[in-house]
Amino acid sequence: MPDVSPTKWHLAHASWFFETFVVKIWMPRYRSEVPQYAYLFNSYYNAAGDMHRRDLRGLISRPTVAETYRFRESIDQSVTRLLNDAEEALLPEIERVLILGLHHEQQHQELLLTDIKHVLAQNPLYPVFRNAAPATEISAVPAERFIEFDEAIVTIGYEGSDFSYDNEGPRHRALVPAFSLSNRLVTNGEYLAFMEAGGYSRPESWLSLGWTTVNEQRWRAPLYWIEREGVWWNFTLSGFRPVNHAEPVTHISYFEADAYANWVGARLPTEFEWERAASDLPIAGNFVDGERFHPAPLAATGAGASSARSKSGALQQVFGDVWEWTRSAYLPYPGYRAGPGALGEYNGKFMCNQMVLRGGSCATSRDHIRATYRNFFQPEKRWQFTGLRLARDLS
Repeated sequence: MPDVSPTKWHLAHASWFFETFVVKIWMPRYRSEVPQYAYLFNSYYNAAGDMHRRDLRGLISRPTVAETYRFRESIDQSVTRLLNDAEEALLPEIERVLILGLHHEQQHQELLLTDIKHVLAQNPLYPVFRNAAPATEISAVPAERFIEFDEAIVTIGYEGSDFSYDNEGPRHRALVPAFSLSNRLVTNGEYLAFMEAGGYSRPESWLSLGWTTVNEQRWRAPLYWIEREGVWWNFTLSGFRPVNHAEPVTHISYFEADAYANWVGARLPTEFEWERAASDLPIAGNFVDGERFHPAPLAATGAGASSARSKSGALQQVFGDVWEWTRSAYLPYPGYRAGPGALGEYNGKFMCNQMVLRGGSCATSRDHIRATYRNFFQPEKRWQFTGLRLARDLS
């Protein structure tokens, strides 16, 4: 599908970023060994030049994988020479773009996993990417309960000297009315109850565009779920297996998350509610670093344990496992201005027709995520590790 890029393309594109925005800028004598790479491996940076069509990336038979790795190695060597030879006064400016490039590569490391999963799922042999480590089977999770938060004016956005994306600022104040937030993620078993109650065949819970999408795409379950002889199975990076009712539900669209929340008489949180609740929690959970490559049942994560000192401390699975859909449209914060040039296209140009997700997933690097991190996708997208946490208004 158009959203999925070949592994080779991700490898080349990440190095193209350093070549385009670092090497070519600060090494005037640099000449590309294969100038056509600039066309093949540009993604969406219009100011950086023309680009190959995204939906045709799978047809790029050359360069080979070996040639792609040689390209990556040559760019790494060029960057190393640049850092050794550059004038000291230029280093802070170079460092700023280098750090952005490293975080950009972390994003593509996550996309590598989700794209590989989608490609392998098209194979009826259901190949195994990585055998799962033996684990204690967990069939039940703690009962859901809602943590209440009073109305407050809170400060939203990143503050500090470490890296953050431009869409995490400027910091600003926001009025967050009283709300309650579920202490955990919605599970497969809970979502299956929605399905068995006719969730995909009754329009009452769905947004109009969501209901249209369900019928056009013929959805009747999350992506990668298949029913066999009355039992639901799902494809994972560790192979094809029965759906574990205790695991957080994943690979659902915003439309599905919203419909489920409506069905149970709740709603999705706003991104400001989510950030307020997550702001004082440690970044801990089921990330790609643990190489599980799949959401974990609550009792298996051990992250975010309850604390009598903080309402937020009672929340669990806040980071990792699944990206949590919010009901917030992806829009600029007050005072936001995209930066100049092609790098200004990184986030700002997508602030239309997308919804915000928070918290990271089992495919995200632990040191890549923050409480202020804003991910975003179109509401019909399902191939990422996306799930939901419920919220409610307080009268």
